[in-house]
Amino acid sequence: MSNPASPPAVGVVGDRPPLTFPPGFLWGAATAAYQIEGAAAEGGRTPSIWDTFSHTPGRVVEGHTGDVACDHYHRLGSDVALMAELGLKSYRFSVSWPRVQPGGTGPANAEGLDFYRRLVDELLGHGIEPWLTLYHWDLPQPLEDVGGWPARDTAARFADYATLVADALGDRVRYWTTLNEPWCSAFLGYGSGVHAPGRSDGADAVRAGHHLMLGHGLAVQALRAARPTAEVGVTVNLYPVTPASEAPADVDAARRIDGLANRFFLDPLLRGSYPADLMADLAKVTDFGHVRDGDLATISTPLDVVGVNYYSRHVVAAPDPDAEPEPYWRAPSCWPGSEDVRFVTRGVPVTDMNWEIDAPGLVETLRRVHEEYTDLPLYVTENGSAFVDEVVDGQVDDADRLAYFDAHLRAAHEAIEAGVPLRGYFAWSLMDNFEWAWGYTKRFGMVHVDYDTQVRIPKSSARWYAEVIRRNGLAAQ
Repeated sequence: MSNPASPPAVGVVGDRPPLTFPPGFLWGAATAAYQIEGAAAEGGRTPSIWDTFSHTPGRVVEGHTGDVACDHYHRLGSDVALMAELGLKSYRFSVSWPRVQPGGTGPANAEGLDFYRRLVDELLGHGIEPWLTLYHWDLPQPLEDVGGWPARDTAARFADYATLVADALGDRVRYWTTLNEPWCSAFLGYGSGVHAPGRSDGADAVRAGHHLMLGHGLAVQALRAARPTAEVGVTVNLYPVTPASEAPADVDAARRIDGLANRFFLDPLLRGSYPADLMADLAKVTDFGHVRDGDLATISTPLDVVGVNYYSRHVVAAPDPDAEPEPYWRAPSCWPGSEDVRFVTRGVPVTDMNWEIDAPGLVETLRRVHEEYTDLPLYVTENGSAFVDEVVDGQVDDADRLAYFDAHLRAAHEAIEAGVPLRGYFAWSLMDNFEWAWGYTKRFGMVHVDYDTQVRIPKSSARWYAEVIRRNGLAAQ
């Protein structure tokens, strides 16, 4: 892909003032434990499903694992210093469940908690707000061995784990996210099997989705009991879903994918119910017998904030027997009950993940959540892009990524102007890292990581983002 011209520097353009974000807007960046920490067998940590998955031949590109990753476990101090240099106001990180509670049950591992105590203290010492995510996909392997997320008991174990972390860190951490992207955990992990634990069963995927949300609700209650002043939320990955045409079959395809991608989670979490049409679509997969009395009331326990991860749009159509099968998260097995829907490629620019770049979709997504579901404060908890980067003379000029951030931040500002209570934005990702089934072959970071030497190089996008943060705004266009 050719590199577009870089957008203008932050500041006044002609007579037009910059786009200024509201006072106190929380500018941050995000990572996840298994993707950056390394030290997979140190400090009392035991295997997660991602350790097992990545060590299984054929599961991850080039056989990559997160054993070392970005070695953040040993480079915590210098990494936080780099965050401070970039001016981050907040850092969203996840806690490794098997580092804190080996095996997923029993008492906390003091050495594991001490790592996160040091991280939180280092962040606070640099004036950076910690934003803690309890679960970013690293289920302890022993819990998977007894059923994983399709098993109801895993939800209760998750609440126990939440209490352990809250007791240890709740006096210093204000913002808490229970789950990151439960769609991925359920439908990529248990539906298509392209993510850990690598199981492929539509009914298991639906059960996993429900029990993830049940675990979320129980964890919210546990966090409130342990730390009543905590700001608690959940992060869902959402997509605007557009029919390829106005043909009734295409419109119905969009309805079905919207149900599985968005409403499967938004409705239980924020309305306390499953959509009737979605349940009808899934009737051939499950009878929803796993949903017990009281579950939906627990799942919809009131929140303080809602996190939205946004990357792209889905454009879908009715089946075409001559169409090529779709890869990865568009694979039919990701969409139980709607396996025959066809995803349409529009020929617009894409990232290195082959995800179409669609900044207006962020406005649509944020407005929908606010206008249809909740008045709660919203945060973009992930937004970013993978591109092929090149180190030249010790520098990385990632013009594509910079332009992506610029366009999506303008979309975020447009959403605020439209009345969306958007309170912050977290760039994905702070640094290049282990990109799940793609291993180290895809780079999302604002900071380049040489995986042989662990040298960090802030890219052009990082320096630009630092200036956006400093000015709390963007140049007019």
